Amino acid sequence: MKVTRARTRLLRTPADNPLVVGIPAGDATRAFVTLELETDEGIDGIGLTFIPALSASPLTPALRSAVDALAQMVVGEDPMPVEAIAARLRDAAGGSGPGGIFSLALSAVDLALWDIKGKALGQSVCSLLGGYRDRVPAYASGALMRTHNVEYLEEAGPRLVAMGFKQMKTQLGGEPTVARELERIRVLREGIGDDIDLMCDINQLWSVNQAIDIGRRLEEYHLYWLEDVVAHDDYQGLARVADALTTPIAAGEYHYGITPFRHMVEARSIDIVMIDLLRVGGITQWRKVAGMAEAFNLPVVSHLVPEIHVQLMAAVPNGLTVEYMPWTLRLFEETPALEDGEIVVPQKPGLGLKFSEDTLKRYQVS
Repeated sequence: MKVTRARTRLLRTPADNPLVVGIPAGDATRAFVTLELETDEGIDGIGLTFIPALSASPLTPALRSAVDALAQMVVGEDPMPVEAIAARLRDAAGGSGPGGIFSLALSAVDLALWDIKGKALGQSVCSLLGGYRDRVPAYASGALMRTHNVEYLEEAGPRLVAMGFKQMKTQLGGEPTVARELERIRVLREGIGDDIDLMCDINQLWSVNQAIDIGRRLEEYHLYWLEDVVAHDDYQGLARVADALTTPIAAGEYHYGITPFRHMVEARSIDIVMIDLLRVGGITQWRKVAGMAEAFNLPVVSHLVPEIHVQLMAAVPNGLTVEYMPWTLRLFEETPALEDGEIVVPQKPGLGLKFSEDTLKRYQVS
């Protein structure tokens, strides 16, 4: 089998979130790069990538160019030895890798290759990677943002519970006083009850001392984790926070490639390893970080793209929960089902996904 053709598209979709109700999305958009690899045996693979941000990045055309360049390098190649291809693409990148646009572009190609491999072998990617279980807990994300007022949080938390979510994430770091930060968590906890897991993302907005101070005051609310409390590469600072608090500390979404995760876990900076599929370099690199975390007795959680992450999180024994951030749902004809607070692995080969032709036609800009 050989790859015969690679096609990319640039899409621009509304920057909405179906979990947010009653707040207009405005005119902001998100930009995605999609990839389709065709083979001489009629088996196609799909991949996607984007610059993780709340709205479209002006660098997305550059990202598409990088995907085009890498994808053309696999045309004429056997798509099955995915590890060997990923290594060649990393070598070809030279000094432009392993971070930034290169890693984001590599991920799109890597996803498409794994999709082809699964389809060729008649197995899901989850099965190819080990097939540990067929469903994973999922938490609602993006519905309880720091830009939302307390009155909205008071209504939105119980609504997410009524939708079947048993876990959800909010944000802090936007209020002018500690008291107002604490009030947001108090209102949420009272609204959803003690049996719902509540996570909180800081997005690197606190100093180490702030994280320790506010984190200690938050402990009465029994958060499931505090996320990215300080700068992502301040391993010693993260370790100070983790040592000072009983609340687990999660981090990792901002890291490119696998090496930063080694530094983070060796420094005992965190309790939960969060892996961004696109930043890490695709499935090939994601599974290595998951294995590294398991060796340190640490669970892993996902960041964005739940439709694909369910395959990975269900494949490993230390997969904890999938971030259900529905930014990419409209890109696909059919997406993994949510049942009783869990996301179900599709029973189709490969990624179990197909791009929505309606979405491609409606939102393609080039």
